[in-house]
Amino acid sequence: MREDRRVQVLVVGAGLGGLTATLFLAQQGISVLGLAKHSGTSPHPRATGQTHRTMEIFRRAGVADEVLRGSEGVAGGIVIKVAESLRGKVFHTIVHEEDELDQGLSPERLGMTSQDFVEPILLAKAREHGADVRFGHELKSFTQDGSGVTAQVLDRATGETFQVSADYLVGADGHRSFVRESLGIQRQGRGPLAHHIGVVFDADMGDRIAADKGTLFYLQNPAFTGAFIMTNTARRNVFTVEYHPEKGESLADFPPSRCTELLRIATDVPELEPDIVEITSWEMAAWLSDSFRAGRVFLVGDAAKVTPPTGGMGGNTAVGDGYDIAWKLAAVLKGEAGPGLLDSYEPERRPFARYVVDGSFANYVQRLAPHLAGPDVPELVDPTQLVFGYRCRSNAVLADDTDPSLLENPLDPSGRPGFRAPHVTVTHEGVTKSTVDLFHDWALLTLNEAWSGTPVDTPVVTDPTGELAKRYGIGETGAALIRPDGVIAWRTTEVSADPAATVTEVLDRVLART
Repeated sequence: MREDRRVQVLVVGAGLGGLTATLFLAQQGISVLGLAKHSGTSPHPRATGQTHRTMEIFRRAGVADEVLRGSEGVAGGIVIKVAESLRGKVFHTIVHEEDELDQGLSPERLGMTSQDFVEPILLAKAREHGADVRFGHELKSFTQDGSGVTAQVLDRATGETFQVSADYLVGADGHRSFVRESLGIQRQGRGPLAHHIGVVFDADMGDRIAADKGTLFYLQNPAFTGAFIMTNTARRNVFTVEYHPEKGESLADFPPSRCTELLRIATDVPELEPDIVEITSWEMAAWLSDSFRAGRVFLVGDAAKVTPPTGGMGGNTAVGDGYDIAWKLAAVLKGEAGPGLLDSYEPERRPFARYVVDGSFANYVQRLAPHLAGPDVPELVDPTQLVFGYRCRSNAVLADDTDPSLLENPLDPSGRPGFRAPHVTVTHEGVTKSTVDLFHDWALLTLNEAWSGTPVDTPVVTDPTGELAKRYGIGETGAALIRPDGVIAWRTTEVSADPAATVTEVLDRVLART
């Protein structure tokens, strides 16, 4: 048996969610060990696309520009259509341009980079901050008690096992999560929806796709139901087609010759000679875990929920989960917050995951399975509203109203606690910048100097457009306390008689220090 290890956090899984958690924990000086049973980061061009919110998270990590370099070929935005084929009848155009998804709500632009490009960037940055990430290592078992987690880990290359002791464990090990199953956490949902053959191929598509735009077609025709996705690698594309195991079909029924025939139908290029790189099978499903936490163990990404890819939110939600649990664990482990702060993880992330799963299922029905349309299909949620206008409700937010709604129109933000702190262009230290860039740790946003001297960063800003006072609802005398994740934790419209004492009291409450 190899030498045992002791770390503050053990992260099981090194996909988008696990690597995000590992990176931000290491960035905060937390000792973290990341494990993945696979041999390396994902080689597959899946989970293409980053929301503006995800790009803001990558901005905090210092990797946004590098991630966007994988989107350079699609700087003109994204096109999403439901059609017979790439040149055939169009049933529905979902998105025309990036501006439809942006509308000036973020300093970041939409990313169109695939998972196989993003994961190595996150891995390198995590290791730069001192994280120990090991591939080819499998979690075999774990136990927990009031003081920590003890895990048995197998090095698959040597066959040796060793023990890891940690204060907390983050389960980011995918939709067949060993961590979730070991905890006995059940899942609810519609379950398996369809089975797909995925074809990664290289080909010159000519003018079949817009050269400067991300292209996503959902295809419905007499020959097949599927999708065509352009990747951020030149000439490389992904094609998926449904198959039916209940009819005896399997991966073996889709050799390169048949896939080529289907690709010719999909692209309207009868002479197409694709260089097929890979043919795989996968299951589309919709699941939501009953709980995202059990004691000292937390679930993120596909371990917590499984969503159809129709909507592009699976990878984005994993990044959000990883970032959320990372800043909260770091605050607790650094002694800045009480353990009660961790109670906010599930009530903030699980309702968001439900929106994602339900919305992606509704998208699936609209784009690929119109025969399933009916009263039990959830209403479509505006993706801009979900990304920018979702409200966190938990003990880490001091709400100033009783409105039960978890969504609002981000084009007319209220500035209420629980919502994302809106992007406003301000002047700070003589430089024009976004308010988003002011929130790396706890910050107090105000236009009144009377709030100076509080225990958190209080950047001195000017509001040349008047939008800050309006969008945050603080006027000229109030203040808003912003969490490290850019969520408004508390606000007031009046100057306190003792600003330092007031902010300290608020922090004690939202950080569970009392």
